[in-house]
Amino acid sequence: MRRAAAVAALAVALPALSALAGCGFTPLYADPQLGGLSRVAVSAPDDRLGFRVREQVEDALGRTPGAAPSHRLEIALDPQRRPLGRRIDDTAVRYELVVTADWTLTPAGGGTPVTGREIVTTTYAAADQPYAAIAAQQDGEERAAAELARRLRLALMRALAE
Repeated sequence: MRRAAAVAALAVALPALSALAGCGFTPLYADPQLGGLSRVAVSAPDDRLGFRVREQVEDALGRTPGAAPSHRLEIALDPQRRPLGRRIDDTAVRYELVVTADWTLTPAGGGTPVTGREIVTTTYAAADQPYAAIAAQQDGEERAAAELARRLRLALMRALAE
């Protein structure tokens, strides 16, 4: 049964793929210059959120540790946390974390830097227990860092393609 479904899906997808091949469609990753994303050196603030963002961005770019960097990416973060909703005792029910990242991509050999700004918003529940509150805040930061890395990767691909 599974094999028949796979064959049917392939039969449907094959004409679409051949039509794309004939129209001059080129995948974004086909450009050899964009393969240089793995050689981008990432710099972020030296705090917990900065570490998470740098780690996520390096993973998203497929950073090659031993390779000489082709570009340098500097990220400045501005996290802002605000309470959402109130309980009867005037404590927050949820928190909203808004992370603004101003970034600059500079070629290693010199040249004109490219700049941009990405804004990511995430929310997390407020807990009464201290450990649960810390875990929820860290989870919110991790999700914001992952989304920021995804957006930065797309922005860098766009910048290098132009």
